[in-house]
Amino acid sequence: MDRKPRILVVGIFVMDLIASTKQAPNRGETVIGLNFRTAPGGKGANQAVQCARLGAEVTMAGRVGNDAYGRETVAAAGAAGVDVSRVVVDAENPTGVSAITLEITETGAHNRIVVCPGANGAMTVEEISWIRDEVKNYDLVMLQFELPMFINETVARWAHDAGVPVMVNPAPAAPVSPELYRCAAFFSPNEHEAAAMSGHPIRVDENGANEDDLRAVAEIFREKGVENLIVTLGGNGSVAVNKNGAEHVACVKMPVVADTTAAGDSFVASFSTLWCAGLPARQALAFASHAAAITVSRHGAIPSLPTLAEVTALLRERGYEDMDYDLLARLEEKSQ
Repeated sequence: MDRKPRILVVGIFVMDLIASTKQAPNRGETVIGLNFRTAPGGKGANQAVQCARLGAEVTMAGRVGNDAYGRETVAAAGAAGVDVSRVVVDAENPTGVSAITLEITETGAHNRIVVCPGANGAMTVEEISWIRDEVKNYDLVMLQFELPMFINETVARWAHDAGVPVMVNPAPAAPVSPELYRCAAFFSPNEHEAAAMSGHPIRVDENGANEDDLRAVAEIFREKGVENLIVTLGGNGSVAVNKNGAEHVACVKMPVVADTTAAGDSFVASFSTLWCAGLPARQALAFASHAAAITVSRHGAIPSLPTLAEVTALLRERGYEDMDYDLLARLEEKSQ
């Protein structure tokens, strides 16, 4: 590609309210936490920022309240290079928040998240009607399941009708209409979401995810119309499956896992950006795995997302040879 990838992200802005603790409370229990902090986030905003930090031209369609959290989250995305001119400010509803309990254990950090959508949940088709005419100008549209489903279905249909690929990140898991499945060029759940939506379990042991289960799940999604299924498997890496077969990429381990909050968003956005830039799927998966590894080694959502130079440096440090470093260099040059 002789220009920067152009990506449209339709999703939510939230402020993450993060309480870390050595032990997450059980029902009816109170525990003393280690510390508390806030960080801008939301799956849509996270993915938009990650795409921008990797060199894409990104437009974000979203909604915030007329409050401090709204101003801060939009400013964070804008500072990363995301075009936030289409973001709607809601005069009645507050900016969404995510209440995150981050449990710090000997095996790493584990999160529990409750998302309160706020203004995000009030998005209307009329507010995003501009997408119908302008979607043809983008190389990819990215959707998640934190917005009302009718918004995702409408945007996916507009993109599909215009011949623009759609990346659907079905998180959190929810019922999916046949139309949305058919409009998805890429469908990227984690192993739990994939099992829930396919109705078929994915067994995982010390050898990784069960190959028979993955094939069965991929076939179920293929019957629903999904062209390319990408399943993230946590510590077992990721796998991409289409009619030509499966590509498995191992997880990239880091010395410290500080916060896993935006790992999936970093992965999906990194794959999307590098695929749009021209990397083959396997290389884009490997790049995404390295990006997500950096993300989990840092605190917060948007603050943890790496730049193209940082991911490239980790790939070289780990001796990853099956990578088009010339393409990465050209993308970096276009981002200057």
